[in-house]
Amino acid sequence: MAMELRLNLKLGQKLVMTPMLQQAIKLLPMARLELAQMVRHEIIENPVLEELLEEEDEEEFNANPEENGLNGESSENFNETETDNSPPDPDIDWESHFQNNIDQGSSIENYAEKPPIEATYKKEASLHDHLQWQLDLTVDSESDNFIGQCIIGNIQNDGYLCADLEEIAEIAQTEESEVLRVLQIMHTFEPLGVGARSLQECLMIQAQALPERNPLVETLIEFHLDHLEERYLHKIAGKLKVNVERILEAVKQIRELCPKPGSVYNSEGIDYVTPDLTVVKTEEGYDIALNDEGVPKIRINPFYQNLLNKSKEGKTKDYLENKYRSALWLIKSIDQRRQTIFKVGKSIIKLQEEFLDKGLAYLKPMVLKDVARDIEMHESTVSRITTNKYIDTPQGIFELKFFFHSGIKSYMGTNLSSVRVRNMIKEVVADEDPKSPLTDDEMVQALMRKNAKIARRTITKYRKELNIPPASKRKKIF
Repeated sequence: MAMELRLNLKLGQKLVMTPMLQQAIKLLPMARLELAQMVRHEIIENPVLEELLEEEDEEEFNANPEENGLNGESSENFNETETDNSPPDPDIDWESHFQNNIDQGSSIENYAEKPPIEATYKKEASLHDHLQWQLDLTVDSESDNFIGQCIIGNIQNDGYLCADLEEIAEIAQTEESEVLRVLQIMHTFEPLGVGARSLQECLMIQAQALPERNPLVETLIEFHLDHLEERYLHKIAGKLKVNVERILEAVKQIRELCPKPGSVYNSEGIDYVTPDLTVVKTEEGYDIALNDEGVPKIRINPFYQNLLNKSKEGKTKDYLENKYRSALWLIKSIDQRRQTIFKVGKSIIKLQEEFLDKGLAYLKPMVLKDVARDIEMHESTVSRITTNKYIDTPQGIFELKFFFHSGIKSYMGTNLSSVRVRNMIKEVVADEDPKSPLTDDEMVQALMRKNAKIARRTITKYRKELNIPPASKRKKIF
């Protein structure tokens, strides 16, 4: 077979991922703070971009009254207000008035330097600070103090020691027995149980420090802690040859001990969520308001735009054209992002109107495809734009991803939201008898009475997601 060369023409469409298109896609999943940081970075890197300040924005608003609604009657009222302002009274001596009322200040002798603002803050003592303070008061030698500092550095926020004695001894360059001796001293520190290497050791330290020591409590902690978790009380009573009532009294004392002693000093900051969208109730229904607070408003710098128009061919013009295209694309991408968020939010409130009116029990099952079909966009775009975005509704603040979940069939033929089913499980557990909690099989029957057709394995899955223990561990024994 002879080989030959041929020239064929083929017409086709292909999407090329240009750097600018990649930038536009990366903007979609960004949170508002991330977008603000990126915009400020672009303002620094690109001289063609500049931030539009609020004062300049107001000047542009006032300079175009007809475009901003200041026309007709409102413009006439504005002119009347200007004509009503009478000129200042010429009889008042304004010059002497200002001179007499001006603040003369104070002399340098009376000036006392104020403390810095950092010194006026009240700083909460951390667990490590509290332990270091007790260590300085307890040990005398520098070697013991250094060993104690190595131990404190390996104590987690919950109060447990996360390193082996061998590792600490290697860091402190001492014997393992010396580390154990200092650790036993630290076991007497407040809060009791700090520095323990296990839950059993933590509870034992606290039990041995009780005003009236109970040998049965210490025996249960040392040998039967796992059996207590499984509620094998009769089995434990038979082994120890004591009454179940005594076991119950000892368990009550154990429950009063703190399993995480360091949590008293664990003051973690609260992260507040600022919604990107706000649902507004109007006469015609629900509407959406965008929140752009914190994101700088940007525009093309007029100076560089004029410079680009006047520049001739050369490196300067090429540089400015490149930066101009980049700036223009960024402005358009941010505007496109705002429009997409608005469309997605508008679609969600349209599909979940009953939820906004009546609450979680009326939340409908919804997937990305429903919103994508409604706003005529791809599912991947909806998925990106709903990442790290929050909406403020009459029922509370939710992440946009919250509204996308599967449905559970009901006996009435309709679909129930999986979020609603999880809420049903929480309600059933809250209303059950603590001394006789419902098993997963019994919970199937309870949800059946609430019109939810759900399998036992699904209830087990949702129960674990909600961090609800099984019936054997929910049972109250006293």
